[in-house]
Amino acid sequence: MSLLGVRDLRLQYGPTLIQEGIDFDIEPGTIYAVMGGSGCGKSTLLKCLIGLLEPAAGQVLYREQDYWASNEATRNQLRADIGVLFQSAALWSSMTVLENVMLPLQVQDTLPKDQHEARALEALEWVGMAEARDRLPADLSGGMKKRVGLARAIVARPHLLFLDEPSAGLDPISSVKLDRLILDIRERTEAAIVIVTHELPSIYALADDGIFLDADLKRPIAHGKPTQMRDTVMHPTVQAFMRRQEIDTL
Repeated sequence: MSLLGVRDLRLQYGPTLIQEGIDFDIEPGTIYAVMGGSGCGKSTLLKCLIGLLEPAAGQVLYREQDYWASNEATRNQLRADIGVLFQSAALWSSMTVLENVMLPLQVQDTLPKDQHEARALEALEWVGMAEARDRLPADLSGGMKKRVGLARAIVARPHLLFLDEPSAGLDPISSVKLDRLILDIRERTEAAIVIVTHELPSIYALADDGIFLDADLKRPIAHGKPTQMRDTVMHPTVQAFMRRQEIDTL
C-alpha cells in the first residue's frame, strides 16, 4: 500500500486549467521530486497535496483514504501525519526558535505537554540548531531559518514530509549541507519526502523518483528517476531542463 497516491488529478484556478492527468504513488522512505519550469504548477500541486487547495477533479489518497472526500475530522487526522517546510520557512517572527518548533505539538495535542520542549529540542539537535533555541527568526540567516523550519516539519514525527523549494535563496555550500541534512532526516525517520524544486544539484542528489510537469501541455510529460529522465526522455522541454547545467558550460 502506497503512503501517498494521486489519481487523475486536475488543478484549476476558477476556469483556468493549471495541470491535469497527474498520477503517481509514493512509497515509505522515498524522496519524490516534483519538477518543471516556472509557471508549470509545481506549487499549485503542493497546495493540493497538503490540503490548501481542493482539486477540480481526481483524488489525493493518504494510505488509501481520499483526503478531499473525507469529513473535516478525518482530514485533521490525516494532516497530523504531514510535515511541511515552506519556501520562506514561514516562522512566526514573535516566537523564539524553540517556540516555533513546539507549535505543531501544541496544535495537534497528541503528545503530553511536559514532553513538548524535549521533543522540540531533539528536532533542533537533528538539524544543528539547538543552540539557537532562544533566538528570534530575525536573528537567523536564510539557511538557519530553513533548518528551523525543517525541525518544525519533523517534530511531530510525520510519515510524509513536503519540502517547497528548500534550497531557494541559499548559497551553493549551504544548499549542499541542506541536501545532506534532508538525506539524514530520511534515514532517521524513514519518512517519505516530496520535494518541489528546480535546483538540479538537489534533484540529482536527493530524488529516487519524480514527475515532470509541462507548462504548455498542462500535464505531466515524464515520470521516473531524474537521471533516467535525463538519459532516456527525449522531449525537448525535459532535455532543456535536465541538461541545463551542461548547456550553461558550453
